[in-house]
Amino acid sequence: MSLLGKAGHSPAARESGFAAHRAGVDRLLASYRAIPADANVRLAKKTSNLFRARAKNTAPGLDVSGLTQVVAVDPDARTADVAGMTTYEDLVAATLPYGLAPLVVPQLKTITLGGAVTGLGIESTSFRSGLPHESVLEMDVLTGAGELITARPDGEHAGLFRGFPNSYGTLGYTVRLKIELEPVLPYVALRHVRFRDLRELEAAITRIVDEKSYDGERVDYLDGVVFTAEESYLTLGRQTDEPGPVSDYTGMDIYYRSIQHDGARPKRDRLTIHDYLWRWDTDWFWCSRAFGTQNPRIRRFWPKRYRRSSFYWKLVALDHKYDIGDKLEARKGNPPRERVVQDIEVPVERTADFVEWFLREIPIEPIWLCPLRLRETAAPAATGRPWPLYPIEPNRTYVNVGFWSAVPTVPGQQEGAANRAIERTVTEFDGHKSLYSDAYYEKDEFAALYGGQTYTELKKRYDPDQRLLDLYSKAVQRK
Repeated sequence: MSLLGKAGHSPAARESGFAAHRAGVDRLLASYRAIPADANVRLAKKTSNLFRARAKNTAPGLDVSGLTQVVAVDPDARTADVAGMTTYEDLVAATLPYGLAPLVVPQLKTITLGGAVTGLGIESTSFRSGLPHESVLEMDVLTGAGELITARPDGEHAGLFRGFPNSYGTLGYTVRLKIELEPVLPYVALRHVRFRDLRELEAAITRIVDEKSYDGERVDYLDGVVFTAEESYLTLGRQTDEPGPVSDYTGMDIYYRSIQHDGARPKRDRLTIHDYLWRWDTDWFWCSRAFGTQNPRIRRFWPKRYRRSSFYWKLVALDHKYDIGDKLEARKGNPPRERVVQDIEVPVERTADFVEWFLREIPIEPIWLCPLRLRETAAPAATGRPWPLYPIEPNRTYVNVGFWSAVPTVPGQQEGAANRAIERTVTEFDGHKSLYSDAYYEKDEFAALYGGQTYTELKKRYDPDQRLLDLYSKAVQRK
């Protein structure tokens, strides 16, 4: 694919970009018309960042091959027009030459902008910039009914604009999104602050989110890692243009291991802005250890081009297809393992409670923490919650807790026992969980948590013939 360079905002470049985009839209619409009327509509894509089973469908899918480009960047207005299937890797490559970046850049390179908006995304700017869909100014959506519409915060399709986040392609697919960008400096100075008590960590998160600083130093980026109840860290990033040495965690060194230290004072580090944005991708956080690539003897010979989340994801897909892991466990006389790959949000004041419960009940470590607060510019809906399909409250701080591994199953226990326990606990703590992975909610509970009547009304309006799966079928039911 082609990326825009420094001249990408010239009139000729913009017209060329939009012309290529229109051609891609024409192919998309033609492919929609070619799908039989009695078949479900789906994307024709070979890759996915979902970790739940997808419905089997033998009908042809939507041709999105022409919707993978950054259409245009406007550095003066600090906006970008982006096709829905554009990856963040390509989006960042197009904006950084202008000293700009999306307000929130999810951690993995192959997440698409459309995917992050319809399925949610989060990162270390989320304590000040919310979620990716909050920086969308308008979006063109191909609805389940086959209509191509433009949804904005106000106007005829404002309901779809608000209800699209967390709909996971069950109302339609984004064709083009116009998003805000923010200025960024060339480097990020890091402080890794250690905590030996989860209550102290929780209190520090609250202060940093409120003050946007720590010990008198500005905080532009904020996330954390919990190794044990006695060893947790917040990583505080500050943009800077000061020249100096930088670390490289795409080679033998491993980023998450660099966070750990024994000192009472923060450990300091520096990365380029590019390497900071993708610091988690090289080792898929810490999940690369499952493939042996953190072993220095293996890492030395593992090609750099395969040290990235998209390649590890392919290995996971092979494991799911052929049950490789369970077969290896069976050879050792061990039971099958239950996949526990989830991101959840709880209010900041319940963070320590949840993490303590998790460390006690679910044998997975490390776990990731990412504070979140909706943008102050978000206009509340009539319910007081501006994004009804993921109804976290404005003016309230939450913490995303991410954990990605597997646990041994116990004979006689219900399928998904660990995931069900997590769902119950998250609900008890007034939280939500993302729907990219396995879910076990009953239908009424699911509706109460994820949009209820609002979703039903949007579904009737934009997909009246049910060409797309509904959200409960897609997120929970097994096909």
